[in-house]
Amino acid sequence: MRSDIDIGLTGANASAMIDLEELLATRLLVQGNSGSGKSHLLRRLLEQSAGLVQQVVIDPEGDFVTLADRYGHVVVDAAQSESELATIANRVRQHRVSVILNLEGLEVDGQLRCAATFLNALFDADRDFWYPVLVVVDEAQLFAPAAAADASDEARRLSLAAMTNLMCRGRKRGLAGVIATQRLAKLAKNVAAEASNFLMGRTFLDIDMARAADLLGMERRQAEMFRDLQRGSFVGLGPAISRRPLPVRVGAVQTADRGGAPKLLPLPDAAEDGAAHDLIFAPGELPLMPPERSRRVRLESADDVFERIDRAPPPAFVAAPPPDLTDEEREAAIEDIVLQMIADPAALFQPPATLHRDFLVRCRIRRLGTAVPDATAFRRRVIIARARMTHPDSEQEELWARAIDVSVRVPEDMQGVYLLLARAAVAEKVCPSDDEIARFFGSHSPGRARRLLTHMEQIGTIVCRTDFQGCRIIAFPELEIETAAVHPKLADAAQTAEAL
Repeated sequence: MRSDIDIGLTGANASAMIDLEELLATRLLVQGNSGSGKSHLLRRLLEQSAGLVQQVVIDPEGDFVTLADRYGHVVVDAAQSESELATIANRVRQHRVSVILNLEGLEVDGQLRCAATFLNALFDADRDFWYPVLVVVDEAQLFAPAAAADASDEARRLSLAAMTNLMCRGRKRGLAGVIATQRLAKLAKNVAAEASNFLMGRTFLDIDMARAADLLGMERRQAEMFRDLQRGSFVGLGPAISRRPLPVRVGAVQTADRGGAPKLLPLPDAAEDGAAHDLIFAPGELPLMPPERSRRVRLESADDVFERIDRAPPPAFVAAPPPDLTDEEREAAIEDIVLQMIADPAALFQPPATLHRDFLVRCRIRRLGTAVPDATAFRRRVIIARARMTHPDSEQEELWARAIDVSVRVPEDMQGVYLLLARAAVAEKVCPSDDEIARFFGSHSPGRARRLLTHMEQIGTIVCRTDFQGCRIIAFPELEIETAAVHPKLADAAQTAEAL
């Protein structure tokens, strides 16, 4: 079944596609200042995926209720159905009906409580009803604030806990969070950190531009580009979007946005002298009340909602499970991915978080499921594999295994260099140069390498000595091995010959 949806165009005028099945597993975070086109992007995403997956929209302003006319969403007016929200949410999961929780008209406290009740009921549904659901939360900073907000502490705590469950634990229950916020700084970190896909729109504050650049793996000097983005333009990254930052222009939508930006209208003709004063202050007349805002859909009672849920057909999309792999096959695939990554010279100087993000993307491409190493385990795999690749032909595998075991007790920031030096000793090779050691932990400074060796010797991890020919030798007392001794001139000549 098709799982790619079109959200617009890339910078090269090609179709910008989102892998919906991957999005269900990895979640999405959208950031952009007011007016940057976040709601338009969410509407495009909802329209394109309406026939493929069940949708639940947490709508604080009533902007998305117009989806009901065209795509059959059930509008749940929280102001009328607050006491039945948990029951409605249970039936939504059971019958796989797309709904819009309209929170318009409620005070902030009421919005947070209703959203928390609804999300918690979705989360607590029976295991038999854990079908895939796209849960879209607009203005997520209201429901998961990073600091105290206008609402009461109790309402904020309930809402924040529900949003944390959605983003941190919802995946196993089929709940895929798609959250949009005006500023990352306003959004609780535990909620924002669980998204693996990002679409970053226009923003102006330096701190927001820097955070957006960091999340997309871009350099700080590139952060200025977020200030120049047009309305409806975003930069995307993630396993469901692209492995590299991708400019995206969101396409057109089929339904109207009730929350659109106001347009200029001509003023009425100037009244005669004194007429305007009389219109405002004329005694004995009731003031003209503004006409009630028309609604494009009828707000339904709880009984109407229950009836529509019971007879609504389920969506056709069901995410396919990953292939059934044995532990040995999964381990071999993970090892192959790690070796491919360390073979790229540019990977030496990438931050660990960027490398792990790329690793997760490759794992999802290979459909390895969720049983993959976390950031800490992945970092250790990388340093072991890189150290081993420096001298791949050593036959002392038992001694090398001992060195790996000992390295666990070495401080984490020194484990890579320890294994690099130990591999040279196991292979009976000369000690790596300062430049090689610095390059191994992602630096261009030989001085940092020398300072690191001095510190490692001070804590007793290694022993450095120099023979009578001026060669540096690294000894490992616990392993009872040391690097080989070769005169520096001979070592330089050998390295030159090897390079040629």
